[in-house]
Amino acid sequence: MRTEDNNNQSNDYLRVPRAHEFRPTLRRLAAAGLVLGLLSLAGAAQAKKNVIFILSDDHRYDFMSFIEAAPDFLSTPALDRMAAEGMHLRNAFVTTSLCSPSRASILTGQYAHRHGVVDNSSPVPQGTRFFPRDLQKVGYRTAFIGKWHMGEEDDRPRPGFDHWVSFRGQGVYENPTLNVNGRRVERRGYVTDLLTDYAVEWLQSQRGSKAPFFLYLSHKAVHAEFIPAPRHLGRYGEAKTRFPATMANTERNYRGKPKWVREQRYSWHGVDYPYHGQLDDFDGFYRRYAETLLAVDDSVARLLAYLGQHDLAKDTLVMYMGDNGFLLGEHGLIDKRNAYEASIRVPMLAWAPGFIRAGTVADTLVRNIDVAPTLLALAGADTSIATDGESFLPLLRGRPRRSLQREFLYEYYWEHAFPHTPTTFALRGERFKYIYYHGVWDRAELYDLEADPEERHNLAEIPAFVGTAKTMHERLFDRLEADNAMQVPLRRSHWQAGERLLGK
Repeated sequence: MRTEDNNNQSNDYLRVPRAHEFRPTLRRLAAAGLVLGLLSLAGAAQAKKNVIFILSDDHRYDFMSFIEAAPDFLSTPALDRMAAEGMHLRNAFVTTSLCSPSRASILTGQYAHRHGVVDNSSPVPQGTRFFPRDLQKVGYRTAFIGKWHMGEEDDRPRPGFDHWVSFRGQGVYENPTLNVNGRRVERRGYVTDLLTDYAVEWLQSQRGSKAPFFLYLSHKAVHAEFIPAPRHLGRYGEAKTRFPATMANTERNYRGKPKWVREQRYSWHGVDYPYHGQLDDFDGFYRRYAETLLAVDDSVARLLAYLGQHDLAKDTLVMYMGDNGFLLGEHGLIDKRNAYEASIRVPMLAWAPGFIRAGTVADTLVRNIDVAPTLLALAGADTSIATDGESFLPLLRGRPRRSLQREFLYEYYWEHAFPHTPTTFALRGERFKYIYYHGVWDRAELYDLEADPEERHNLAEIPAFVGTAKTMHERLFDRLEADNAMQVPLRRSHWQAGERLLGK
């Protein structure tokens, strides 16, 4: 276009000056207008995306009804919609399967040994920086609504969030006391619905603002004990439950397993003495878990509907994930904490019409420590946080790249409150997983996840795989040493789970 303009301009200047001698100026003005128009379009194309990050608690990776392995009776239409219209990241994991450490890893992009929140009662170390502060620096309006649970009883507003709604510790399902921007408010109702109400109200308050927004909605559900919303109670009361094959108390299931695994089935987190005998209906426990999840799905539906009604869908990325997995009978266990797949693998969905190709299924292994780098990259924000994770934004854009970090470290530190699960370190790669227990526990574990996805056959002492186990053991400790993570934290504690009654 520029060459044509220059040629025409030369021809014009060869003519006797007349009225049309102003054409070059007009052309230059038109060209300038075109450039400005293009710049304007480029600016619009580069406008920062809004982000809604939805975190659920203890949601298993396979409890979404679009997944073939999900219970036949389960229905999660909103999560199914996110997968159908967006991306299902079906190999998503956490680096510590416990509420507080995982949440700190999401907000920092760091392993627990680096950020220091190693259990559910450890306070956030002074000076810790969370990535929403960096979003604020590039113009985002930010809100945190829901379960914080880092510092147990501390629900005060945190730096990085312009708007704050939270509660102490685990909170309650019904009639919660909430901290709303530093003021305690007693609310009547079901907590999942109330938190969603606050989320929608805050989104409404952003209408008319030109600033992009970041909403972090952190649900209590589906944490035990499972209390469904009244409208969902009994929905699956007659549903036929299907338990994992590894739940059976057989020699075959425990062959090659460490002794602690079999012994734990008779403890607080085992299927034969769950919550020290206070739970006597495992089928009902399983069904209530599924029923409690339904209000979370309703919450997702409401947020997607709001975005559609206000023409925000094309400008917004919605990401959904769980803070950790949850065993429902695998290896005779319930809860999380350990390094087995049902414990460390989580649901993850990403929805952004026009930005993420609909119906995409991503097999690339991603981790909770990758969330912060990804959202920072999306926002074009720099950070001073020394993150351990890496951005998977190219994956969301349909341009996956082979990462060098797909074998990741898993760590869980022994808790006095739940002494039946030992300190656990693991390396989880795309094929093999190696698990090492710190202390007196009798054996390590090695699983070929391609051949044995249920983790039934420990290969660590099989001659053909001893070399693989030894190599992974060395890589594990090389990584721990490189990160100065060889010190096992010890925390003061005054209670154990068995001393507390459910519902207290």
